[in-house]
Amino acid sequence: MDRRIGGKFLHAGPGFGGSCFPKDTSALSAIARQYSSPTRIVDTVIEVNRLQRLSMIPKIEKLVGGELAGKRVAVLGLAFKPETDDMRDAPSVDIVRGLIERGATVVAYDPAAMSEAEGMLPDVQFAANEYEAASGADALVFVTEWNQFRALDMKRIRQSMRVPRIADLRNIYTPSDMRELGFEYVGVGR
Repeated sequence: MDRRIGGKFLHAGPGFGGSCFPKDTSALSAIARQYSSPTRIVDTVIEVNRLQRLSMIPKIEKLVGGELAGKRVAVLGLAFKPETDDMRDAPSVDIVRGLIERGATVVAYDPAAMSEAEGMLPDVQFAANEYEAASGADALVFVTEWNQFRALDMKRIRQSMRVPRIADLRNIYTPSDMRELGFEYVGVGR
């Protein structure tokens, strides 16, 4: 019932981040180890969150045909959640680094977190807006569910992309709507 931790935060996605929950789960696990009290559920949550982030990379890789090397990937959303510039333990950092390690060129846009992200992701090109990020992209990846991303002109996005592919890691869009517009589309948990 608590809006801060309620159903809105239980949607399928690329994992959780931020300054509180990751730190608190790690602290709880560490304290429990000091007192020889196993916290298997908490430890599993921490590990599943790490693996969930990493599982997004093969999902994107499969979307682009199995090889990220030489591909231009547009990433929309870098902050750990919308309406903040907070990049602490953001899933986007692991995802973007994984894409770059596999040879992708990443162009990113976030409405608030780009100055914070520049120091954490030096190999990323930063765009002035969503449309500039998508221009010439082989795939568009939604990582943070900013409201303004829900209102994009998706026909314009499709026309500007080299190949119209979407990895919607926050399930912002309806798959059938995106396919009807001509996108190859993949979400999370659908």
